[in-house]
Amino acid sequence: MILRQVWAGSKAFAGWGRRSHRGGGLLLPRAVSSGCSRCHGGGSAQPVEPGSAQALYRGSVLLPRTEFPMKLVGRALVDREVQIQQECSFAQLYSWQRERKAKKTFSLHDGPPYANGAPHVGHALNKILKDIRNRFEMLRGRQVHYVPGWDCHGLPIELKALGELGTSGLSPLQIRRKAREFAEGAIAQQKAAFQRWGVMADWEQCYYTFDGTYEAAQLKVFQEMYSKGLIYQDYKPIFWSPSSRTALAEAELEYNPEHVSRAIYATFALTTLPPGVTAEEGLDNVSLLVWTTQPWTIPANQAVCYMPNAEYSVVKRADNSQLLLIATERAASLAALLGTELRSISTFTGSQLEGGMYTHPMNPGVLVPLLPANHVTMAKGTGLVHTAPAHGMDDYSVASQFKLPVECMVDEDGRFTELVGPQLQGLSVLTEGTDKVISMLKERGALVLEQQCVHSYPYDWRTKQPVVIRPSKQWFINTLSLKDKAKEALQKVQVLPESARGSLLAMLDRRTYWCISRQRSWGVPIPVFYHKENGEALVNKDTVSHIAKLFKEKGSDCWWELPIETLLPPHVLKKTKAGVASDFVRGEDVLDIWFDSGSSWAAVLEELDSRADVCVEGKDQLGGWFQSSLLTSVAVRNKAPYKCLVVHGFAVSETGEKMSKSLGNVVDPDEVINGGKDESAPAYGADVLRWWVAESNIFSELQIGSKVLNAAHDSISKLRNTLRFLLGNLQGFDPRTQAVDAKQMHYVDQYMLHLLREYSMKVTDAYSEFDASRVIRLLQAFITRDLSNFYFSIIKDRLYCDPEDSPGRRSCQTALEEILDGVIRSVAPILPHLAEEVYLLAPGHEKGETLFRSGWIKSSSVWQRPGLEEAVEGACAIRDSFLSSIPGKNAAQYDLTIAIQPGLLFELMESLQEEPTSTSSQLVELMMAARVSLATELPRDLNPQAQVKHGSFLINLEGGFIREQSPFSIAVAPSTGIRCPRCRRYISESADCLCTRCQSVVSQTH
Repeated sequence: MILRQVWAGSKAFAGWGRRSHRGGGLLLPRAVSSGCSRCHGGGSAQPVEPGSAQALYRGSVLLPRTEFPMKLVGRALVDREVQIQQECSFAQLYSWQRERKAKKTFSLHDGPPYANGAPHVGHALNKILKDIRNRFEMLRGRQVHYVPGWDCHGLPIELKALGELGTSGLSPLQIRRKAREFAEGAIAQQKAAFQRWGVMADWEQCYYTFDGTYEAAQLKVFQEMYSKGLIYQDYKPIFWSPSSRTALAEAELEYNPEHVSRAIYATFALTTLPPGVTAEEGLDNVSLLVWTTQPWTIPANQAVCYMPNAEYSVVKRADNSQLLLIATERAASLAALLGTELRSISTFTGSQLEGGMYTHPMNPGVLVPLLPANHVTMAKGTGLVHTAPAHGMDDYSVASQFKLPVECMVDEDGRFTELVGPQLQGLSVLTEGTDKVISMLKERGALVLEQQCVHSYPYDWRTKQPVVIRPSKQWFINTLSLKDKAKEALQKVQVLPESARGSLLAMLDRRTYWCISRQRSWGVPIPVFYHKENGEALVNKDTVSHIAKLFKEKGSDCWWELPIETLLPPHVLKKTKAGVASDFVRGEDVLDIWFDSGSSWAAVLEELDSRADVCVEGKDQLGGWFQSSLLTSVAVRNKAPYKCLVVHGFAVSETGEKMSKSLGNVVDPDEVINGGKDESAPAYGADVLRWWVAESNIFSELQIGSKVLNAAHDSISKLRNTLRFLLGNLQGFDPRTQAVDAKQMHYVDQYMLHLLREYSMKVTDAYSEFDASRVIRLLQAFITRDLSNFYFSIIKDRLYCDPEDSPGRRSCQTALEEILDGVIRSVAPILPHLAEEVYLLAPGHEKGETLFRSGWIKSSSVWQRPGLEEAVEGACAIRDSFLSSIPGKNAAQYDLTIAIQPGLLFELMESLQEEPTSTSSQLVELMMAARVSLATELPRDLNPQAQVKHGSFLINLEGGFIREQSPFSIAVAPSTGIRCPRCRRYISESADCLCTRCQSVVSQTH
């Protein structure tokens, strides 16, 4: 036989890919039949009349039997999942796998969620996504390192903990005590939810940023960076939140694209003509025209900047003859805006403006310079930029270059100080202060135009109120000196999707320094002492190491609890030669929470030089935890803390909108699992939530709602039906003693193991690439196309009607057991509850053994038998022609004659049927016909009712070395046999008589 020859002599065969031949025109069979329906190419089970022939033989038919329920809904489903978690020791799984021996490890470092509220669907997305990968890695034998953590400090927790009380009258320790209690409550609530979702971890060994051990590790990072000169104290502009009364870092800002500012055009009188500009007649009363969206900063003006290489003009207004200095490029736009012609009087380059002086618009006795600057653009405004070094980052750079004063005229509440004079003192700069500045400019004739400007403006991410830029003495990280090293380290990091790398790099570029000090109580104290007399900071390796040791032993509350003499003991002061402890006071600032969480690699990863295999967080962390972790790790260790970044999207409503309580589109994961208050929100269980995460494209926004959840529930129900069919037909089968050797199995059974091996390899690749949605697509295709539409439809006769211990039935059960095992293992990382529920009933293992302690899919290379694919798929090609000739008819009612010229295809078909004519060969089973005759040509005495069709099949062997287009012909005629009352095949010789096979089976059972 050709199949045996190929098996013996070939090393590798390329398979023919047209799988569409399988299952063409077939109805999807019911997973577990209640009668003896064969469903051959259609047909359905009919009611069995008592006393009929069918009823007589029904007891001899081996119908599926299983305790596995077809459906679990509502409370029964929820209870069953909880029962599975207990019965299969979900809570002990992580510690078990940490204790077992493993050749390889897998580390997923958990970015800590914020401990400030109830678990939400964003938490579910993130934690389940991580768990799917962790469970996959554990199943394939790796020792998983995953320590869940929580970000516990910061203003949001402080505000929620104190509520309407505020901080008034409370000591730092009182504030911290209330904040800790609130954070602990939120952690307990979130932790319980994560466990219910089936997330695998050692929940007794989590990390918390308020834990003393963690804080000590964080201070060690601080000390290392300070020693390298990367942390420094300075007086410079920072983002300041008047509503929170604290400094903010870039990552703590939200930009409101609909913010409305009162933008103005104002004139500053030019008093000293630049030396480079020729004194011409008519240039005596020139004014600079400037534009700003923040009029409140004009009292702090220290310069007007120009672009050195641009062209500038003095223009005359046609309506009032006023002379204005502007960029030539902006003249046309300004003329339209002002509603008057602007006639050019004189033109010169920006560099010629050097040396010019103008009168301060708010202080007529003060002269202010014109200065060159690279940040000036021509996109908006006049080409001349009002510069207030105290209230702008670019402005501060100019001040640093030209030694301009940087005076803060705004206090911590966002109000003008006494430095601006009595007219403005005490006014809020963003409201009445702006009104007053505009009014004063108008009184002095300097206001040209006011307009509403809608633009993006930074807001405090916690209070949702606008911020200001003001100078303050703060602690900073010099990110400018770290950028190049960070970018170099990122080159060695895989980023999924790759497009996120550009966003991460862009955010790094925008960050020249990082303000890490906060003026709050709930956080890790910055370990700095200040001299009482001169205010100089005392911080060095010895002082920080001592404080870190105290924090590890007592927690950071000791910064306020212990006397200064304990914080600065003599042996530490002796090393620093700084005097006595009573000369110093402890600092009052705490560290930015992004520095807290950004130091997690130092506290959590097992070895100081280790890197996590992967970190998985939302896209908002590109400017947050991903970046802060990168900067601190590069600063201390000169490498990234991770090998791979996975950046996922956000959960949104079914219509793609951001979830909002006011819109009523918030999806509560607890309601998804346990059901809502009314019937419109049924209980889906945790596996539906996990299926939603796995099925979604995680690199875009993930939509969730009732339709999405119902679809996920339906998909799992279809999977349950398939698993129930498999379990039902494996009742009483023990693969350890009854399995058939692969080489002795029916060819179609071997073929299914071949497909199972292909499927398992593709699934493994998909999980490895963080593509669980591809796993689900592969699973659904395998179940629908390969199993339900093809394999299940042709094996029912063998399963139900052959003798229980017959080689053919055992061969089929051997394949079914391997398929069941492969399918539940492949879906186990996504649906751990369902997988364990099935495994408890599956044959082949000891009672009490769980799936997650028994490994990944066990496929064998023996299943990839050369020539097998061509034999079965060649038969499927012929079957397609057969079924298309009898559309809508029951294939079991027809006899089929196949004619193939001598060659490879004929020999392959002979492997499936050695006899010229058969009603029981493997080829008959594949064709699902009553009888099949195999010949080299069609007989001349064909049944007059026979339909003749012709087709061909391309055989491709040995990687294309052997290619043969093999034509075939078929003749289809109504069967001459009578329907057997037991198996319902048309192969009996007379009415109400059993076929030969059924006679033998029945005689053995009675």
